[in-house]
Amino acid sequence: MEKIHKKLGELASTAICGNDISSSVLYVSALSIFYAGQYAWITLLIVAFVLFLFRRIYGEVVGALPLNGGAYNALLNTTSKLMASVAATLTILSYMATAVISGNEAMHYLHHLVPSMPVIIATIVLLGIFATLVINGISESAKVAIAIFIFHLSSLLILTGFIGYYFITHGLDQFMENWHLPMEGSITMAIFFGFAASMLGVSGFESSANFVEEQERGIFPKTLKNMWVIVSVINPLMAFFALSLFSINTLQSDAYQNTLLIEMGEHVGGYWVGVLIAIDAVLVLSGAVLTSYVGVSGLLERMTLDRILPPYFLKKNKKGSSYRIILMFFFLSVSVLLITRGNVKLLAGVYTISFLSVMALFGIGNILLKIKRTKLPRPEKATWIAVIIAIIAVIIALVGNIMMPPKIDENGNQLPSNISVFMPYFLITIGFIMIMLNRIVILRAILKMVKHINTSIIRTINDIVKQEFVFFTKGDNIASLNRVMLYIKENEHTKKIKIVHVHKKEENDSPVLIKLREDIKFLDREYPDIDIDFVELNGTFGPKLIKELSKKWDIPVNFMFIGSLSHKFPYRIEELGGVRLII
Repeated sequence: MEKIHKKLGELASTAICGNDISSSVLYVSALSIFYAGQYAWITLLIVAFVLFLFRRIYGEVVGALPLNGGAYNALLNTTSKLMASVAATLTILSYMATAVISGNEAMHYLHHLVPSMPVIIATIVLLGIFATLVINGISESAKVAIAIFIFHLSSLLILTGFIGYYFITHGLDQFMENWHLPMEGSITMAIFFGFAASMLGVSGFESSANFVEEQERGIFPKTLKNMWVIVSVINPLMAFFALSLFSINTLQSDAYQNTLLIEMGEHVGGYWVGVLIAIDAVLVLSGAVLTSYVGVSGLLERMTLDRILPPYFLKKNKKGSSYRIILMFFFLSVSVLLITRGNVKLLAGVYTISFLSVMALFGIGNILLKIKRTKLPRPEKATWIAVIIAIIAVIIALVGNIMMPPKIDENGNQLPSNISVFMPYFLITIGFIMIMLNRIVILRAILKMVKHINTSIIRTINDIVKQEFVFFTKGDNIASLNRVMLYIKENEHTKKIKIVHVHKKEENDSPVLIKLREDIKFLDREYPDIDIDFVELNGTFGPKLIKELSKKWDIPVNFMFIGSLSHKFPYRIEELGGVRLII
């Protein structure tokens, strides 16, 4: 029997994804000031408003489809595997960049305290430590995440206390001086680029949706609220504090861009407060690495269950962790770190474009859910105007990051643009997934090219197409059933499908059932390549029956489909064990 794992509560779930989003305070305030100057705190408040809109967007989608996978899961249940795979690719790249950048930056902060420490080797060790931690189980990971999260918030609270005392003794003269400083260039463009840069401060908001199945019921919307509060309070406040302590010219220098909060701590509280912030930076950035592991593990496991990735990755250890997925992600992250030689600025474009694209795709997934799954129950709904505004805001931020002038490294050399760095990583990753999605076509092409048929290739094809699928029909009309067959033909590799109708015994010869039998015979003739097996069962459709049929027929539940559920249906979709919506 599969081992039952304890679900995560509010604090643990918030800490896992909160470490990622709250670590943004270490760089986003300085980044927004660099582009928006004295208006940085305003751009961060605009970001908080956009994130408020996304709370409902994520709440509606994940509330209706509470399964791991985030944007991938949303698009999988509303479009095709191809579109869902694009979202998955972007999410994977975002997590990869987050793990490498956060881990490397954490070790740079530690190098600030221990100058003799080699940064790249220390980063590899850090990535290995958190890989081991996640392999040992999400419960153990949550304990570490909680400790880091509480320490981080406590450190920021201490820093805020010292800054508050500084204001009492020194006033806000520096802020007023900065506020009235003439702006070079257009204020509108400054706010535009400032907003685009500030949107990086919400990275991590999407992570909770990628491990929602590990959370207790009702916890997910609370994690969204908690993350929104953190971003809305801490980031604008720290930007305001920075503008109240230093001149804009000082804040826009390279030194303050990298260690702004440490400089603020030393300025108001002395050396030991700066050390406290440096230690906090090491820990919370390390916590963002943990978030990447947990999020990507839930996403890749879901993709493997849907046969986009090889079943090799589904192997679990005694703790219930998909350790092969975690190890693959670890080696991928280390290889990227070594390829870039620790110059993580080269990954900034991958990180930026991937993350913002995932946010936009989630908004699109919400729209498709509204259009295609109107009857699917959901605990909350985002208004159309809120979804449209949120998507437009993310697209503006995406365009702004693409238009930004190229960055300069420590040696004064111009780095490639964001889009030029992003594209190779994206194309390689999506290329692999496209191969997996079209592996039957590719294998058949190889067979035509090879003069002597390779029996191992034939065996591989047969292993894939022999998988049987199930569709539970409640008496759908011929048009709906035809859409089901078209979806199966275009998205799944199979030669057989069971169409199952569950009804009461007295309905054996009802007009609906008689018509359904005739429709199935028609479809069987129209789709000669797929063997349609019509099964009539007396009983009640629900989780128990699904589980029994899955065991009896040896068909995994995620290879079973249903139509959209109405509010009259007594069960929620997550109670059905992972069946997929198809119409």
